[in-house]
Amino acid sequence: MDASALLSRLACPLIPVVVIDRLDDAVPLAEALLQGGISALEITLRTPVACEAISAMKSALPDAVIGAGTVSSGEAYGAAVQAGADFVVSPGATDQLFKTAAAHAVPFLPGAVTGSEVLRAMEFGYAALKFFPAEAAGGPQALQALSGPFPDINFMPTGGVTPHNVAAYLQLNNVCAVGGSWLTPRDLLIDQQWEAVFQLAADSVTQVTQMSRGEWQ
Repeated sequence: MDASALLSRLACPLIPVVVIDRLDDAVPLAEALLQGGISALEITLRTPVACEAISAMKSALPDAVIGAGTVSSGEAYGAAVQAGADFVVSPGATDQLFKTAAAHAVPFLPGAVTGSEVLRAMEFGYAALKFFPAEAAGGPQALQALSGPFPDINFMPTGGVTPHNVAAYLQLNNVCAVGGSWLTPRDLLIDQQWEAVFQLAADSVTQVTQMSRGEWQ
């Protein structure tokens, strides 16, 4: 299922890309980000406890939108769905991933960078795609160029997105959300500084809100 509808409903277009090393951090981290105004989280499947973290977050915060990222196989997709993920994100796309996604109702955000990759995703019915690695793949200029031949495709860029360049991405008409790891710095997670995570999220959301109103430079 295409993720367009889910992304369009998010009150905030910032999606933290989260790496959970300790299961005990999952719920307090999610609470800090959500209280800071974040609408959705992407938990990367890069650690052994990632799926357990998704389940813990959904159990404690059933109304939260919690996704699974770095999903690179049909098996991982199934594990994410079993864990309760509300959406699934992949840095690319394969026949196996498209086939697995078609068997589930959970929205899928496949990765695409080149015109050929975008066309292939479109053939499978997708209009919302992950653009990764965003900065290395050409950044806002590349995305703006893609809007010409693909006016109906929206992207969620991740990879190199920071507070310093996020405005350049969000000002593009074909960007529906951005993913970033700057919202969950590793040192804050290691020290369990949840108040600092909350403040970072709140400040980032304020920045985006001001930008949308034309108040932020």
